[in-house]
Formats: sequence, C-alpha cells, structure tokens
Amino acid sequence: MSQPSHRGFTELNTYKKARELRQFVSKVMRKKLPSSEKYTLLDQIIRSSRSVAANIAEGHGRFYYKENIRFCRIARGSLEETLEHFHVALDEGYITKEDLRKFENDHYQNCRRLIDGYIRYLGNTKPGKGKEV
Repeated sequence: MSQPSHRGFTELNTYKKARELRQFVSKVMRKKLPSSEKYTLLDQIIRSSRSVAANIAEGHGRFYYKENIRFCRIARGSLEETLEHFHVALDEGYITKEDLRKFENDHYQNCRRLIDGYIRYLGNTKPGKGKEV
C-alpha cells in the first residue's frame, strides 16, 4: 500500500494551489493587518495557511494511503481555518469584502476542490475501498 506515484509533492497540483494560497494570504495580510494584530490574527492566519501546503507535503511522504488521506483532511481543516480568519479580518475592518471575495474565489474554492479531488483519487487508487472524502 505505498504511494500511487513516485513524483515529488511539489509536482502535485493540490500542493501548487496550496502554495499559491499561502503566498496570497501572506501578501494581503502583512499589508492590511495593523501592527497590533502581529502576534494574534496575523500569526494565526499565516500559520493556518502554511499548514495547508505543509500537511499535503507531509501526507505525500507517508507510506500508507490512509495516512496520506488523513493529512489531506488536516490540510482541508487548515484551509477552513484560514477562511475563518479572513472573516475575522473582514469583521474587524482590516480587509474589504473584495479582499475576502478574491480569497474565496481565486484561492479557497480551487484549493478545496483540489484537496477533495486528491482525497478521492487516493481513496480510489488504494486497493479495496474508495471514495473517501
């Protein structure tokens, strides 16, 4: 029950999109959040956005499909957490509705779709059972 591919995680479209998401979050939030949020909201949103790509990479390095799927689910949870932090930033008046819309439409939705698709792929590739999401 080893990985379905010998490709590195950096070649996965799921990882590439998570990396783009992380870069977008860092760029927007470092500019928009006030210095008083440096060790609170900024730290949280940077950590959660980094966790998306990091968990995809870590899961890819695991030997068993179920472990890879588990890390992809953790990545999906970190993606949801990042979205929540964007909502907090909007509610606090740090970002605009347009910033949130751009994050949701250009990054969050695509990343979520790719993570869910990768989980399905892993579930279908694994001998025996499939369709884990």
